[in-house]
Amino acid sequence: MHSHAHSHPLGGHDHRGHGHTHAPVDFGRAFAIGVALNLAYVAIEATAGLWYESMALLADAGHNLSDVAGLLIAWGGLALARRAPSPRFTWGLTRSPILAALANALILVAACGGIAFESIHRLFDPLPVSGDVVMIVAGIGIIVNSGTALLFMRGRKSGPGGGDVNIRGAYLHMLADAGVSAAVVIGGLVIRQTGWSFVDPLLGLAVAAVILRGTWGLLKESTALALDAVPPGIDPQAVHEWLGGLTGVAAVHDLHIWPQGTTGAVLTAHLVMPGGHPGDEALANIAHALHHRFDIGHATLQVETGAEHCRQAVADGCLH
Repeated sequence: MHSHAHSHPLGGHDHRGHGHTHAPVDFGRAFAIGVALNLAYVAIEATAGLWYESMALLADAGHNLSDVAGLLIAWGGLALARRAPSPRFTWGLTRSPILAALANALILVAACGGIAFESIHRLFDPLPVSGDVVMIVAGIGIIVNSGTALLFMRGRKSGPGGGDVNIRGAYLHMLADAGVSAAVVIGGLVIRQTGWSFVDPLLGLAVAAVILRGTWGLLKESTALALDAVPPGIDPQAVHEWLGGLTGVAAVHDLHIWPQGTTGAVLTAHLVMPGGHPGDEALANIAHALHHRFDIGHATLQVETGAEHCRQAVADGCLH
């Protein structure tokens, strides 16, 4: 016997994007302002880096250009996630931000390689760099990055109900960038006081290392999500044990949990219930509880009552 339970039947309404914690509408304005500010800063920083041949400024300009891409990806992801499903894309486009994040991570890794290569070259053949220029331009970066981070401060909270992961990621990324710019300012001060031009390519390598460290986490998470791994923050064993402990459930098998997008999760499971089908309301309550306990917004539960199902559950090692 097949019975499907979702998080919406209780009210009889169709809520698209089950389990999503959508960002407020006014975050669109925050993204627009953030993109504009960072594009203007990238132009200033890249121009100064080329004019004064500063690898630290060029590396940070590349970093901030990736931030613009990241902001656009997050912004586009929010828009695409709200598109209605179609006969061909029955889930809508909720998974497109995962693919975009994966592409962005791969591009960033390649960019880090280019920055590191040029910085090492400059390390062995340093060019004179103006410490004052590095300090001034990086100082502007502190203002721009801190201001952009403030635009997303309301979405910084983590955990269930804490806002879309894209918003939280934008906030943390921009806050970290303000710290990188502060480090470049310190490096400019060292160059100004000592005249050590080799400090500039060293800063370029340091910035590349910071980018790579942040990108590595993004690469791992986006790859895992693209491969339908259980979303971070959900313990599949805890879900299995909770379902198995429900009244009337003798066993749980074929439990699968995968991401619905960058937010939200989907679950399917077979519940062996020898006492009979519990009824639609009971299944709706289970789906409702899965949403609030584990942030699983869309659950499909198959109820099995026959002895054959029980024997199969024992063979699978799922009997409780």
